[in-house]
Amino acid sequence: MTRMAEQSAVRSTEDITITPMSEHDLLEIVEIEEQSGLSRWGWAAYYAELQGGNRELMLIARSSHSSTLEPPPIAGYIVARETAGELHINNFAVRPEYRRRGVGAALLNCVIDEARRRQANAAFLEVRSANHAAQALYEKCGFKAIARRANYYSEPREDAVVMSLVLG
Repeated sequence: MTRMAEQSAVRSTEDITITPMSEHDLLEIVEIEEQSGLSRWGWAAYYAELQGGNRELMLIARSSHSSTLEPPPIAGYIVARETAGELHINNFAVRPEYRRRGVGAALLNCVIDEARRRQANAAFLEVRSANHAAQALYEKCGFKAIARRANYYSEPREDAVVMSLVLG
């Protein structure tokens, strides 16, 4: 059993289970991506990322409660990459009906813990300048705004706020 598998259960304001992402999750991931208005990666990009060395930094969250035999829907996901001692959070989204319940913080903290285990010394991300809810979550988890990238996003065109967290 990997260390990530041992740490897969995370408690928050509701019971959430965090597990590594698999190719079986990708259709649902793309659905959440589209609902959230993220820059489009699409199925093929997530699949390609799963084939790389950062697979343990691709996580999903599900409610631990299900009244059927089917697994509950994916509540949220995070995709990150660690290179040269730096964690970069590439995509991160929570379904609207699961927001403000601790799902995002649980995913973010889990990927940060894995980056620390890998001895990364910093984490970085970009967030839309108008996405104040996401910025508040990142600040709550210790991130600080360090720069702005003009016209970083398209559809709609918008600046990005670059945020970082010292992990050392």
